[in-house]
Amino acid sequence: MKAEQVSPTAARRVFLTLSFTRWFPVGLVIGLVTLLPLERGLSIAEALTAASVSGWVVFALELPTSGFADALGRRPVYILAAAVNVGAAFVYLLAHSFWAFAVAALLTGIFRALDSGPLEAWFVDTVHASEPGADVERSLAAQGVVVGGAIAMGALVSGGLVWWHPYRAQPALTLPFLLLFVLNLGHLGAVLLLLKEPRRGVDASGARRALTSARQAPVMVRDGVGLLRQNRVLLGLVLVEVFWAIAMVVFETFQPIRLAQLVGGEERAGALVGPIGSAGWAVFALGSGLASLASRRIGVTRTAILARVLNGLGAVVMGLVAGPVALVAAYLFTYGLHGTGGPMHGALLHREAQARNRSTVLSMNSMMMFATYSAVAPLLGLLADHTSTQTAMVTAGAVSLLGAFCYLPARRHERRSALKDQASLSV
Repeated sequence: MKAEQVSPTAARRVFLTLSFTRWFPVGLVIGLVTLLPLERGLSIAEALTAASVSGWVVFALELPTSGFADALGRRPVYILAAAVNVGAAFVYLLAHSFWAFAVAALLTGIFRALDSGPLEAWFVDTVHASEPGADVERSLAAQGVVVGGAIAMGALVSGGLVWWHPYRAQPALTLPFLLLFVLNLGHLGAVLLLLKEPRRGVDASGARRALTSARQAPVMVRDGVGLLRQNRVLLGLVLVEVFWAIAMVVFETFQPIRLAQLVGGEERAGALVGPIGSAGWAVFALGSGLASLASRRIGVTRTAILARVLNGLGAVVMGLVAGPVALVAAYLFTYGLHGTGGPMHGALLHREAQARNRSTVLSMNSMMMFATYSAVAPLLGLLADHTSTQTAMVTAGAVSLLGAFCYLPARRHERRSALKDQASLSV
């Protein structure tokens, strides 16, 4: 029996609803994932090493799983991702040891690898089944608004729950993770109920396509390395991610740790992390908006360089300040510049990519970020344990400034292109 066709309007409604149910729970714990293991007795180095497992898993699985949804169907892969996410939340709720937190991070990494792409692909395919070639940009932009709003709302609710602390028998940080587990179950139920797709079955052909996708991963890596060897501009852009990721460890991972030190404990910090994170997303959006204005005045590459330098300096200042208000102010400044750099970096990547290799270029850039973050975070954790959190933050922020030099090949290329355009106009 043929499955009922989903209209574009209904597909958009499902797409935005599942985007909300996917990301609202993330907002609940986005600032607490670092604090929870510290509250439960892990050292900074142990907490960051356990968390880094997630990045390594995504790094390893991103390419092998990229074709699973195409081969096996968007719905079954997305259901599997949602189910794994329920398991990750359950382990986080019960974890009290390094290995338990490492397992939770491993499950989170598997979830993120499987979750990347199937819902968006389902939406676009469903719309195009009724209206071939239909414009989906507005819906994708609307999803960005929903995701940002969901995370911000979740962060605010989380801060309120930790501050309220209604169940005194349990630590204050436990309740957001309990709610995470419940809402992840709700997301799984929503996926099962709302996501409709024609039955295709997991036949031998689909299994072979999935296996082929996994086998193609080494080929894609080889092709990506070949691109980097041939294109110095692209090599510089990908290397920027190394230094950017080092700064991210400061303003995403060390910020809650330093805040806990300044306010007197993880539970007090947990009540503040939510509202601070919500404000961070607001200034991130503001920084992204300012990027387009700045690029029209000084150019895309100069804007990217300026954002990289100011973001790195902000990370240094975060390590130098001695009070919670100053730390939050420095964090908001730094996160705003994080938002400014993203669109400019993406625009430069797309300049160097072509239709035949665009996915490879974007994957190589993403994989470099995951690998660097996962490698550097435990090392900075060890540095923090043996010296101080501030020393680790200042060191990472200072090193991240070197990323600005990696934009110089792109700047020279941009300048040469501008000169050629001027010469062609003058002829």
